[in-house]
Amino acid sequence: MVEKLNTNVELHQSLQKLLTDKKLMESLDPETRRVAELFMFDFEISGIHLDQEKRRRAVDLNVKILDLSSAFLMGTNFPNKIKKHLLPEHIHHHFQAAGDHVVVDGLHAEAPDDLVREAAYKVFLYPNAAQLKCLEELLRDRDLLAKLVGYPTFSHRALQGTIAQTPETVMQFLEKLSDKLSERTLKDFEMIRGMKMKLNPQNSEVMPWDPPYYSGVIRAERFNIEPSLYSPFFSLGACMDGLNVLLNRLLGISLYAEQPVQGEVWCEDVRKLAVVHELEGLLGYIYCDFFQRADKPHQDCHFTIRGGRLKEGGEYQLPVVVLMLSLPASSRGTPTLLTPGMMENLFHEMGHALHSMLGRTRYQHVTGTRCPTDFAEVPSILMEYFANDYRVVNQFARHYQTGQPLPRPMVSRLCESKKVCAAADMQLQVFYATLDQIYHGKHPLRSSTTDILKETQEKFYGLPYVPNTAWQLRFSHLVGYGAKYYSYLMSRAVASMVWKECFLQDPFNRAAGERYRREMLAHGGGREPMLMVEGMLQRCPSVDDFVSALVSDLDLDFETFLMDSE
Repeated sequence: MVEKLNTNVELHQSLQKLLTDKKLMESLDPETRRVAELFMFDFEISGIHLDQEKRRRAVDLNVKILDLSSAFLMGTNFPNKIKKHLLPEHIHHHFQAAGDHVVVDGLHAEAPDDLVREAAYKVFLYPNAAQLKCLEELLRDRDLLAKLVGYPTFSHRALQGTIAQTPETVMQFLEKLSDKLSERTLKDFEMIRGMKMKLNPQNSEVMPWDPPYYSGVIRAERFNIEPSLYSPFFSLGACMDGLNVLLNRLLGISLYAEQPVQGEVWCEDVRKLAVVHELEGLLGYIYCDFFQRADKPHQDCHFTIRGGRLKEGGEYQLPVVVLMLSLPASSRGTPTLLTPGMMENLFHEMGHALHSMLGRTRYQHVTGTRCPTDFAEVPSILMEYFANDYRVVNQFARHYQTGQPLPRPMVSRLCESKKVCAAADMQLQVFYATLDQIYHGKHPLRSSTTDILKETQEKFYGLPYVPNTAWQLRFSHLVGYGAKYYSYLMSRAVASMVWKECFLQDPFNRAAGERYRREMLAHGGGREPMLMVEGMLQRCPSVDDFVSALVSDLDLDFETFLMDSE
């Protein structure tokens, strides 16, 4: 339906008339002007301003890109197989058997045996000719479409309206971040090499299949972050109470359980929460679908059932959203206990839900999380900072049996453990984001996607490319995040700045909370993202500021800060 509207010539001409009428445009409120411009952007990327022949080509390319995207996504998860005799016999049992073949369906990144990880990496990432052809066609057709509708590259088209705005800014951000990370990344790789040498003296060279496993070993050895030690303090009820305390003190909001009417929910363990402001009353509803079940996707996410908007009579249509997690169901006599990661995910997804709840836009088209990709993750990542702050955790983390609070040193260890090899992890994200930019940059590609991968990996990651592998064929985010994979790093940079400048001194600062709601959460995509960031920080941040915020996160010792401030 939307695609049909995007190719409706009459609608386009009517909008064009409005946009070229200076006097009429000035009479509109800023949000209406922005929505009008967003609609025009949607029209133009669909090729409506082109002549009939070119418009037909644009429609055909859009359809082809959808088909190629779907085929590529399916191929990213497809297992590879190898004849049994090509693998050492003692590792066969780690993989699925299929006759005289072994089936490899993933990277087995956490396997303690180096040989298992190496075999999985080389077999799972072995190039597939059909998948390679699919990716090359997808990138070529995206480039053709971008040029057809008036953009130099697909990246220029994808980045319009984002915080970054242009591919040049994204590359400047990624290159500067890479430079700042380089020494820390080398130290991380040295640390991994030391651990590998300790456990496997015969072969201490760090390979791409090593960091996830060895960083986990280092983390466990140094900090003993055993989830079972933490889970008794993070019952689901306690975590929800913690969110309630935080939202109440920051924003004057409370979450109340409501009994759904018959047939309202899709599963009996879905809980309905009313989001109520102390002065404004009901703001919207969140349906909490928290528990694992057979037919449910194993994915933590937030999605909108109904967006908020101003109705014709002046009444506001309240938002309705779902917050979906994959928590284990409680066993008899024991509440649902969350690992630290699950608790952080709960806070993260609640950040998205809050964005939807507190959006007060005139139009549903731009409400809540319907905003540029590099801004959409800011509220959710900001909630992670609250979830890792002892002053917040201390409000709710109680042992479900004894009522004992979670000891402060355990929170400190948890925070410090996250810094283990964090520079190398961030460097890996820089590599992925850079690869995404190059693939969606100038075409035709000067060489194969695999040659570009090899060159980019060596420049932006530092670990050697493994011959006869093609990791890009498993990079599913090339579809949904085409030219925007950098967004998570940018969102984290903004969230980090907001945390340090507005909440680090006092995570319950009501004035900062109100400003956060007014400047960042209320507008959804109805205001340019950089204006929202400026409104919150009360200054205009530069690319260097974004880079510094990310790098300082690797070094900042929150515990030292807290001790000093006390």
